[in-house]
Amino acid sequence: MSIFPEYLHYLPGVQSRSINAENPTGELGAGGSASSSLGPGRKGRAYLPLPAGSKLVLADIQGPGVIRHLWITLPATTPAGSFVLRDVILRVYWDDEQSPSIETPIGDFFCNGFGARQTVVSELVTVAPTGGMNSYFVMPFRKRARITLESRHPGPIDAVFFQVDYSLGDEIPDSVGYLHAQWRRADQLPKGTDVCILDNASGPGQYVGTFIALTALRRFWWGEGEVKFFIDTDENLPTICSTGLEDYVGGAWGFQDKLDFHEAPQVFTYTAPYFGYPYRSSTDVSGRSPYAREIAPSHGLFRWHLPDPIRFASRLRVTLQQIGHDGHELFERSDDISTVAYWYQCEPHMPFPELADAEHCRPR
Repeated sequence: MSIFPEYLHYLPGVQSRSINAENPTGELGAGGSASSSLGPGRKGRAYLPLPAGSKLVLADIQGPGVIRHLWITLPATTPAGSFVLRDVILRVYWDDEQSPSIETPIGDFFCNGFGARQTVVSELVTVAPTGGMNSYFVMPFRKRARITLESRHPGPIDAVFFQVDYSLGDEIPDSVGYLHAQWRRADQLPKGTDVCILDNASGPGQYVGTFIALTALRRFWWGEGEVKFFIDTDENLPTICSTGLEDYVGGAWGFQDKLDFHEAPQVFTYTAPYFGYPYRSSTDVSGRSPYAREIAPSHGLFRWHLPDPIRFASRLRVTLQQIGHDGHELFERSDDISTVAYWYQCEPHMPFPELADAEHCRPR
């Protein structure tokens, strides 16, 4: 194995390409050809519209190749309403599959849950001010890659800005899997019921990340639940188990500097290359009402398993306990939890659960 990273090597036959509204097919010498008031090739078409109820094909690429960077930005609200980031669904199809390998509200894919913008700085996802959403997941494909957006927003979205940076002609070994990402929501399950983050991954493969958007529906600390990875033949007990949710995302002691009930603690949010707690809010950001704007506390957390992927040979199930602590003892909770699981596996994949309707996808 070379000690030099790939970007230092000349790779015969591998070509760089990019797709955006200025060059929707990524053709050689075809970027920026549309005209504006400044003339030909002067920023003639920087974005595409997304009408209500419509679908937009961002890219349809013939392989083999590798998507290396995905950048998207769009309004978080429109005159028709808020929660655009939950109303727009990102789907990615590999080769000629009919069922998507990636299906998630676009905000949650980029660790922006609750339909709200939040800056994130990490190895795989960076959301820069104010809403430039970047993915650096490596996404190899052998025959074809198709990326689509579906709007379930009640009104038109005037501008979707995007760029798909990729290469063609890459040699992709048989051992390399395809990226998958799946969104789920558990809204007030019975107490004592664990949240299912993923239960239909089929191997061989490796699990590489989790995003969690948790709205706390009861008093006291909400993060004692363990994240569990049931690998291959595991049934009742997992092979890998965290010690608590804040521990799983690299934090400790409830993200706060004081455990004394007589003093108000300072609670810290943070992002790092492989984990973070970037979002904490008890304020309604929908803009729908100028009156009472308090909401149940909402928390966004992520963890990337790049140095420590969870490898599985035949199957993988991932769960999260809903356990709290009131300062004296543990107790069972029932919160509103949305998750995105990210993993690589060979195709074909097991069918995903049917995505909930737009109203149920929107935050509480």
